[in-house]
Amino acid sequence: MALDPGTIVLGLVLDTLSGRSPLDRLEEFFAHQDTALLLGKAVAPECFNDDTVGRVLDRLYEVGPMKLCTACAVRADRVLGLAKRYGHFDTTSVSVFGEYLPPETPQRQEGPPHEPQGPVTITYGYSKDKRPDLKQLLFSTLCVDRAVPVWGKAEDGNASDKTVNNTVLSEIATHMASYGVAPGAYIYMADAALVTEDNLAARGDTLFMSRLPATYNECGRLITEAVAQNTWAEIGMLAQTKPTQHRPGTSYKAYEGEVTLYGTSCRAVVLHSSAQDKRRHKQLERALQASAATLQAAVRPATQQMYFCQADAEAAADKGRALQTDYHEVDVTVEERPQYGRGRPSTRRPRAVKAMRYTLQIALRERDALLARRRAEAGCFVLLTNVPSEGEMGHRAQEVLKAYKEQHGTEQNSGFLKDPVIVNSLFLKKPERIEA
Repeated sequence: MALDPGTIVLGLVLDTLSGRSPLDRLEEFFAHQDTALLLGKAVAPECFNDDTVGRVLDRLYEVGPMKLCTACAVRADRVLGLAKRYGHFDTTSVSVFGEYLPPETPQRQEGPPHEPQGPVTITYGYSKDKRPDLKQLLFSTLCVDRAVPVWGKAEDGNASDKTVNNTVLSEIATHMASYGVAPGAYIYMADAALVTEDNLAARGDTLFMSRLPATYNECGRLITEAVAQNTWAEIGMLAQTKPTQHRPGTSYKAYEGEVTLYGTSCRAVVLHSSAQDKRRHKQLERALQASAATLQAAVRPATQQMYFCQADAEAAADKGRALQTDYHEVDVTVEERPQYGRGRPSTRRPRAVKAMRYTLQIALRERDALLARRRAEAGCFVLLTNVPSEGEMGHRAQEVLKAYKEQHGTEQNSGFLKDPVIVNSLFLKKPERIEA
């Protein structure tokens, strides 16, 4: 090659950060750049041709992208002194265009960390991009100091977040030791995919924080308990930006409890947000409408019927009052409907009642107390942790919430990888090169 691999990689990074051209047009990009200024030496644009870049990507894969990523991060840490108390982990799916038939080389095998174990399998899986029509691969990253990635790895397109979490938990002590961080001196932060029986067993003595999935009964029980007890500790606003009319500040309050998962007791912090979960409130409103529609359909035949004796009407009213749902009760009243004889009414005396008939008037009544409790519960979520509240690594409820909210930095990195203007649509011939 006419150019060393390091300069090629520098060129790829510069092109990526500029966000102006696809990576397969690197030669065109540098035709309009001052290479002496950007690269430290004058380089002809044709040195960045596709064949040269492809060879460099192949060599990067042979050495091990994960190994190189970690080595670069360790060097950066020595220069910058990154804060490593929290390790934020997240995954993202990246869609690719192309057929990508199964490779002829063997699939990934178990082996030592950082060593090449076969290329990623680019295939269909759960698409976080909402593009199930495209094949994909996953990227997993571990970030410190809010959003600086210190470890990264490409994963198969159909890999499960729960499985990937298990692998990272099994190896995180080794990763953090390379940065001089001892076990117990860092906290592993991850989303709800962390909370499985296997993952909680694999964590060992690792301190962690995660969100307890709403699918767990313990989550609902704890939220119900917090709302019923109503002994919240005010946290207030955490946002550092000033609230506006269209984006009012969010205020929080906390309730501490305990849950038992798979035989292990964990600390649980219930958080209530003033900016209540809109999705849950919409679900509650839909359930309320469905409840009303169900009752109205059930009682409509009774309202359309005429009863010839009061006893029959009262019996039908009792049946109507027995109808109820989780959100509504039925109020039924019996109304008299007098039946008069034929002829014009006299102005001198009251009309003679020939017979008395009865009808039912029905009204639906919302269960206000229950709905108020459900609406309060809809604004709650639960954070799960084994971090103590006191001591060197201790976190009070406010600090647990503040630490977990920093997870958004890792998610912003995912947005960078997904931005077609920055990384562009991946369209490379080999999975090995995509991984590199």
